[in-house]
Amino acid sequence: IRTAGWTMALSRGLRFCARVFSWIPVLIITSVVLWSYYAYVFELCLFTIKNTLEKVAYLVVFHVCFLMFSWTYWKSIFTPPASPCKKFQLSYSDKERYEMEERPDVQKQILVDIAKKLPIFTRATSGAIRFCDRCQVLKPDRSHHCSVCEACVLKMDHHCPWVNNCVGFSNYKFFLLFLSYSMVYCVFIAASVFRYFIKFWGDLPNGSAKFHVLFLMFVALMFFVSLMFLFGYHCWLVAKNRSTLEAFSAPVFTTGPDRNGFNMGIKRNLQQVFGEDKRLWFIPVCTSQGDGHYFPVRSLNESSTSLLANEKWEEEDEEESDDENMGESN
Repeated sequence: IRTAGWTMALSRGLRFCARVFSWIPVLIITSVVLWSYYAYVFELCLFTIKNTLEKVAYLVVFHVCFLMFSWTYWKSIFTPPASPCKKFQLSYSDKERYEMEERPDVQKQILVDIAKKLPIFTRATSGAIRFCDRCQVLKPDRSHHCSVCEACVLKMDHHCPWVNNCVGFSNYKFFLLFLSYSMVYCVFIAASVFRYFIKFWGDLPNGSAKFHVLFLMFVALMFFVSLMFLFGYHCWLVAKNRSTLEAFSAPVFTTGPDRNGFNMGIKRNLQQVFGEDKRLWFIPVCTSQGDGHYFPVRSLNESSTSLLANEKWEEEDEEESDDENMGESN
């Protein structure tokens, strides 16, 4: 008993340490951004630039970029990853029947029978219904189990250490906006600092302002180059309607693997992530289509089936919400 207790305590301690250390990349980014704020606002604008109009213009544009960057970064970090709803969990009777059955083929058939009531069209590589033993749920299309978050995540793209969060259905738009506003932030800093970078490099004497301005230029360019490749890759993924995981391993349907299984054309692919109202595309508010449990598929046969399943799913959700509202009113 003592050995088991020590083992549990050690496991909890290691998990706590892992959670603490997982915030280190976020602290690094935050520290660099706060330093860039000080260097740009104080060392460059307030202490170096003499022209008042230029100073005000730089400060206004800088703070707009800084605000959008901070907003999208915050949303990427603190938006919880969405997990499958209760309808994808096994009922008590189904779970008991599944666990009591020792024959793998019969277990697969049990999952197939349960999945008939759900909008599930992807399969495991073996052709079986995708089932998470840890979470005890049938995996919705495009969802995966994250070993770091210890949960199944809807439309999981990847686990990003720089935001210490899973990037998936609930925050993929925020993550893309974070990348784009990070690039805008870096480009504006590099463009506005360049003239003073040249001056400090050659003519002006050494000082704290010189150090900060020179490093602002180098850091902005370095981050811009790295972000440019990452942002370009995710733009390609959005255009193809793929996640990072699906780019490496094609989703499997009843007809076999198909990398373009969810590709509905660039316009509809963009609308799935950013919504139909283009005025909200560049604002970090949730506008993604659907709830992350089902997605239209390219195959004509599966598309018609998916449409019927979606309509049935929406009707059931509406009935449940109506029942809840009636219960609250009573």
